[in-house]
Amino acid sequence: MKNYILLFLVGLLGVIFHSCNYLDVDTYFEDTFQQDSIFHSKRNAEGYLWNTPKDFPDPGAIWGGSWNPATLGSDEMTARWRTSEFPGILFSVGEINERNLPGSFNIWYNMYRVIRRCNNMLANVDEVHDMSTFDKQLYKGYVHFLRGYAYYHLLMNWGPCLVLEDEVLPSSEAAEFYNKERWTYDESVDYICEEFAKAAAVLPTATQQSLSFYQRPTKGAALALIARLRLFQASPLFNGGDAARRSFSNWKRKSDGADYVNQTYDPDRWAVAAAAAKAVIDMDIYELHTVELDPRNPYPIAENVPDAPFPEGAGGIDPYHSFAHMFNGESVIQTNKEFIWAMESSNVTNYTRHSFPVYFGGWGGMSVPQRVVDCFLMADGRPIDNSSSAYPYDSDLSNTIGGSGKNLGAYILRGDVPKMYDNREPRFYASIGFPGSYWPMNSASEDAGYNKRQFWFSRDDVSGITGVGTNINDYCVSGYVPVKYIHPDDSWAGGKGNVKSAFRTSPKPFPIIRYAEVLLEYVEALNNVEGSPTVESLNSLGEEVTVTVTRDQEEIAKYFNLIRYRAGLPGLTDSQLADPQLLNEIIMNERQIELFNEGYRYFDSRRWGIYLDEDANSNNWRGLNVEEERMGRDGTTGAFWNIVTINTQNVRDRIATPRMVFLPIPHNELLKVPAMDQNPGWGR
Repeated sequence: MKNYILLFLVGLLGVIFHSCNYLDVDTYFEDTFQQDSIFHSKRNAEGYLWNTPKDFPDPGAIWGGSWNPATLGSDEMTARWRTSEFPGILFSVGEINERNLPGSFNIWYNMYRVIRRCNNMLANVDEVHDMSTFDKQLYKGYVHFLRGYAYYHLLMNWGPCLVLEDEVLPSSEAAEFYNKERWTYDESVDYICEEFAKAAAVLPTATQQSLSFYQRPTKGAALALIARLRLFQASPLFNGGDAARRSFSNWKRKSDGADYVNQTYDPDRWAVAAAAAKAVIDMDIYELHTVELDPRNPYPIAENVPDAPFPEGAGGIDPYHSFAHMFNGESVIQTNKEFIWAMESSNVTNYTRHSFPVYFGGWGGMSVPQRVVDCFLMADGRPIDNSSSAYPYDSDLSNTIGGSGKNLGAYILRGDVPKMYDNREPRFYASIGFPGSYWPMNSASEDAGYNKRQFWFSRDDVSGITGVGTNINDYCVSGYVPVKYIHPDDSWAGGKGNVKSAFRTSPKPFPIIRYAEVLLEYVEALNNVEGSPTVESLNSLGEEVTVTVTRDQEEIAKYFNLIRYRAGLPGLTDSQLADPQLLNEIIMNERQIELFNEGYRYFDSRRWGIYLDEDANSNNWRGLNVEEERMGRDGTTGAFWNIVTINTQNVRDRIATPRMVFLPIPHNELLKVPAMDQNPGWGR
């Protein structure tokens, strides 16, 4: 697990704490100091505080060793691997249950250790003699954030939480003392949001916090996590939709018969979610990341895209670099105003290697299905099934761009690339490696042939099965790989002839929360508001307020179009704005594009209620026929260019059942607390 939010550790990073279960006290401080010594001084108390986040998983672990099924457990990516390194795949094919949760999934114990420590801090921090009143308030704010963040992890994996509130549970009580029931999903969300609200009331903003502490949470992070949770609470799975009834209709708490998950639709929840997101926007601190265009080599934008200076249009920016630089390591994490909360993650850096073919030093297996590729828009903002004559979509993969290709600003599109990949929006080129895409790999020496290459991913190319050798699972099975975090200089071809050692812009950033997500949350929530409900919320200062929310089309267009303009695309039309159902579909697609490969899709498909019908649908798991050659023996187009169902056991075995909305609670934890109900469909 990675140490983040941890830049003030006062020498405690090497300490390993031991506890036999989450109800027991930690032993290190009890063995080394007396309890009152922990809170004897500000130095000790802050050491205890900033050592606590070591138990959180790396948010950048969204591929291998992930703390939730994440990217490979969703319908946006697959691979041939079927090992414990990739628990998302194991979960998607039904190989995980309550008795064999992989270690990376099983964060239950660590989260309750965080909670126990937070409760201990809240109970004792007032005893610290050399800490001022202000210091204690700030200290408590961080503790409430960490406690809320621990419950957040539990909620995302397992749903309704076993909430301990402020109890510092002793280890000397009878077993009945610890035998508690879980709270409902709504009770859990409300409690977690209250924790973040207490944090937001006192934590500094990003502009008030020293850049030296950039990985610590801020007021903005607390408010943004509230917005995220309120959007989930308003969504069909948790708000009386068909998905809620299919997955949870008979799941009730034994003591009072309460539904663990709400079965009655409450339209006002959308207003609560909208107000929560607007509080982050109203902080007037965050903005979408942009890179100025190079007038000598501008990225071309379509004629229907407003050319007014950003944010009123796409003028003055390079949409490709504006998006790509956030992820590939080019932008500075400390000063990127789109990052509400981000961390440097070696996990992100290391897993870019899984997109590089084996022949080029990678492990080559990350595979994006055709469904995701087709989500990306054309350069004029149209979907592929309604393209224009100016920017046509050509599904015939035998037709190529021709000539010497195109330069899209700094991005090179070769002439032998199929027209299917021409005329696409900048985020497509910044996110997807497709057949014929150009990989600079500038850190590799030119005379060895390991840079400035096109990757085809077909059987007859070294980027495909031919280059795999004995690594039988290490190739792309769809013809498409994710490139979102890959820098043009990145190369993993160390040791190949005269090739330089692998170069990585390291460490790369991982955005735990970024401003684009908040904007999409706001417009989604606002689009679903009915009437003009008045709701309780927090304002940008973290203060409780009462606000009235309506479905304001101008407001929706204003904030949605920011994302579109940054991507070099036109904004919403009047007809799209006037149709809430159509706009919902547009927003869902926009999240798939904008937040691709950031770990959102697994949760989004569930909360929207589309998981059970779409996730294991074989029609959504299609790609190029990578087991065939790109060119036939007679020089004609080879069978590689046929779109087929991906031919791997992991796709054939993929299942989607109601019980897989949540992970199973580990068997050992259920033994400790007999009154705690298991998630529906799983055994004890």
